[in-house]
Amino acid sequence: MDTENPSAPSRAQSRIPGKNHPHARPESGVAHDNARHTENFTVIGNHLIQHQELSLLAIGLACYIQSVRQGTAVDIKTLADRFPEGPTRIAAALRELEAHGYLRRTRERTPTGRIVTRTVSCNKPGHRTTPAETATRPARRPDPDKPPPRKKRLPAVPHPSYTSPALLRTAVDVLAGLRRHDPRLLLSATDAEHLAPGVAAWLERDLTPTAVRHALTENLPTEPLIRPAAFLAHRLAAQLPPPPPFRPPAPPAPEPRHPFQTCDGCDRPFRAPEPGRCRDCRTDLPEAT
Repeated sequence: MDTENPSAPSRAQSRIPGKNHPHARPESGVAHDNARHTENFTVIGNHLIQHQELSLLAIGLACYIQSVRQGTAVDIKTLADRFPEGPTRIAAALRELEAHGYLRRTRERTPTGRIVTRTVSCNKPGHRTTPAETATRPARRPDPDKPPPRKKRLPAVPHPSYTSPALLRTAVDVLAGLRRHDPRLLLSATDAEHLAPGVAAWLERDLTPTAVRHALTENLPTEPLIRPAAFLAHRLAAQLPPPPPFRPPAPPAPEPRHPFQTCDGCDRPFRAPEPGRCRDCRTDLPEAT
């Protein structure tokens, strides 16, 4: 009975919060009450948020740039209009991000001769995919036994009650002219052939080609159109206007009423455009028999 138990604790353990219970609330400092995001969130690395050399403005600006969609303008003037900080502070923050590898800005000349600034946001400095690295990767050979992937079919479009060649030609002309309003609406001949009945259904409902063109090109999204034909097919079906109200046909014009004439044979009045004999007297004539 006098044997000492080596597994027994030498003294009672402390119940200090945060020491024996790592998930307990600390006595000081921040406490996190987090909810798991399933939509509308952006993954930001702690190397950026807890950067030791970047200013708080630069860190916040980098988080904003990484959260916007591709193609969003992030130049100094646009950012100054978006945030209360002035152009000078924003320009300095952009230079900080550029110096630490979170931002790359290059000046390029477009095919039209215009000089533009290309901005690339890097969520992990040092990780950079270049065209040269892509070219060095071995090309993936297609499996000869596997058929090529089929192109996704376009959504269905409405059809007119009566299809005429003239109506379809007008519909194709409307579709071919959409690229003049927005270059993203450039369609192939196959896509135009698929969409033409949908435009003809609109034209059949007393809409002019100008009205159909305006309905298809207004309020277009700002992001690139991956499949413009699918976008137009959806808009043709979803925004199809109702048929025009029924208009009864006009009644036929009444027959003209001739003036009264006095019959030359029996002095009886009758209606006729010119003087002469009435119907009974004309049947008694020898010429009529």
